[in-house]
Amino acid sequence: MDLRFVSPSLRRLDEAATEVVVAGFFSDARPPQGLMGLMDWRLSGRLSRLLQRGWATGQLGEVLLTPGRPKLRFDKLLLFGLGARADFNERVYRGVIEKILSTLEGLRVRTAVVELPGRHVGAIDAERAVQILLECAGDRAAHDSWTLVDDADAQRLVAQLLAQERRRARRAAQQ
Repeated sequence: MDLRFVSPSLRRLDEAATEVVVAGFFSDARPPQGLMGLMDWRLSGRLSRLLQRGWATGQLGEVLLTPGRPKLRFDKLLLFGLGARADFNERVYRGVIEKILSTLEGLRVRTAVVELPGRHVGAIDAERAVQILLECAGDRAAHDSWTLVDDADAQRLVAQLLAQERRRARRAAQQ
């Protein structure tokens, strides 16, 4: 899996060429925050209305697929419920990552723009989040590239982590 990065801004997201955008949201956080909040703003509050009407609740395990076009440059927006903010931990994060991976595989999506679950509120450390993602993704051939939405500091930390992982993998292959 190739990981790239994009800053959490509408202008930068518009430049990311992909079919699907993935974001998570908590059941007890309104209005939408993070990437979902940006998408909601661009969609003139459509996501907020879905929340108000109960079409989406943010309960753990919930998945909502909604069209992005014509207001977004992406065909689909996939939203994953993260449960209550107070209950979010690494176990929940891992489960949501597994759900994201299997959902994208089921949709036959090989590239996506993804805000890692809980990163928009700092509920999980960026390095740990990517470590778990790589563990869960393993050698699944169904995922070519993810563009991760995060701030510049997190991007630097994760880039260092990925460089270390590549060096470790090269050393292991040489032995």
